[in-house]
Amino acid sequence: MNTAIAKGGSSVNRKTIRISEKRQVTIPQKFYETLGFSTEAECILRGNEIVLRPVKEQGGGEFAEQILADLIKQGLSGEQLLDAFKKTQKKVRPAVEAMLSEAEQAARGEGESYTYEDVFGAEEEV
Repeated sequence: MNTAIAKGGSSVNRKTIRISEKRQVTIPQKFYETLGFSTEAECILRGNEIVLRPVKEQGGGEFAEQILADLIKQGLSGEQLLDAFKKTQKKVRPAVEAMLSEAEQAARGEGESYTYEDVFGAEEEV
């Protein structure tokens, strides 16, 4: 069954799929191509839903400049710089996901909440 549902002014595509005896599912080709899946998918349990989304090959690219600047300030260069960059870049996505999870818990009143100053420190006057 393939249907398009209007939700909040945007179209939501929906398709019922079968689950094999081995708990395997096949992603419909249209969804697979539209979202840019390759060989891996990320499976997320969100409340009472399972979310499947393509795994991004390089996470943390949005912080690459800041990571490099910090490592260069530490005096790294050449192979040391490259190795440290790769290790640091791999830590970005898990750190952001942890922050989002903590924020969701705080929003539900289940965890600690932090102020802007707690996270980033007090603003300095210029």
